[in-house]
Amino acid sequence: MDFSLGERAESFRTEVRAFLGEHLTPTVIQQMHTTGTFNNKDFNSALAEAGLLAGAVPGYGNRDPIELYVLFNELEKAGAPYEGLAVTMLVAGVVHAVGTEFHHNEVLKPLLTGRYTCCLGYSEPDHGSDVAAITTRAIRDGKDWVIDGQKMWTTMAHEADWVILLTRTNPDVPKHKGLTMFLVPMDLPGIEIQPVATMATERTNATFYDGVRLGDQWRLGEVDGGWNVMGVALAFERGVMGGTNPAVPLLRHIRDWAANTPSPEGGPLLDDPLLRERMGRTAIANQVSQLLTLRAAWIAATGGLPGLEGSMAKLYATERYQQAVGWFQQMAGAEGLLSFGASHAAANGWIDYDGRHSPVMTIYGGTTEINRNNVAERHLGLPRAR
Repeated sequence: MDFSLGERAESFRTEVRAFLGEHLTPTVIQQMHTTGTFNNKDFNSALAEAGLLAGAVPGYGNRDPIELYVLFNELEKAGAPYEGLAVTMLVAGVVHAVGTEFHHNEVLKPLLTGRYTCCLGYSEPDHGSDVAAITTRAIRDGKDWVIDGQKMWTTMAHEADWVILLTRTNPDVPKHKGLTMFLVPMDLPGIEIQPVATMATERTNATFYDGVRLGDQWRLGEVDGGWNVMGVALAFERGVMGGTNPAVPLLRHIRDWAANTPSPEGGPLLDDPLLRERMGRTAIANQVSQLLTLRAAWIAATGGLPGLEGSMAKLYATERYQQAVGWFQQMAGAEGLLSFGASHAAANGWIDYDGRHSPVMTIYGGTTEINRNNVAERHLGLPRAR
């Protein structure tokens, strides 16, 4: 079987790597980890100026999802601040797929400059991953809608220009059928943003909506058709736009650390048989994760929505990432628990960072439990869990 991506995709990969070599500086990476905001608008606008950003919108322009995969795969492997960009391009893909001319002019075109960002308004404090049970209400008032409620885990809300917001518009029908999606400008009166720190050092937010008045032109999709729009968004989110190769930069940091750390048995730690075995197993897992992600990208490239395949890729990749971090943290001992800037921190603090980041990765893009249910019901044909 030929796993090569083709001449065009490989040429694009070379182009992306050249861009990263020029623009992904230590300062950009340090700022990301210092602020907890995994986004950099100067970096994003440079991507746009280089002609790379339009290709990051699913289904838009002359790039296919294989090249979309290549872009986010290279950003992720390089440790770039891509999470805010990934969410923004995900929303851009949804706008391109189901948006009106108004949405294209008012939202999509600005997003393609790299200077504007979006956030996701799905989850709520009392409902977690049960997104269909949300209670944030949108009520018709003449030609407008009035929105009241709150959302949790709205990462990037403090920098975002728009939130893609799932609301309940009909409480008298089954929960999946009474939802409507909106694009909401974040500068409207009645929106409050409160920061929430995470163990992964990344800032997320709680957002509150109190009598937010919104014109109907900001609605995405049909009234009470929000679950269908949500399905498009989730298909883009899982598998294609990053989040499935987080152990690649980890392995690079481990190699550099072990090459310069003495082993209790003498010689560099890199010669330790157990460490080499675990590095080899991690490298194999990284390759499997890449192949699973490529499958999702291929399905998207041929016109499908790889929601199920994306769930499979994410499940495997994030669980193997967490396993690998545990291995290396165990071998580093107490120094593997020291953070960036601490004296004697193993791998300059990267092992500790990955140790705190890996559990969070099992939550992003749908929790492990939700993705397992997705695979069990849609692929294995098992009965619904609830």
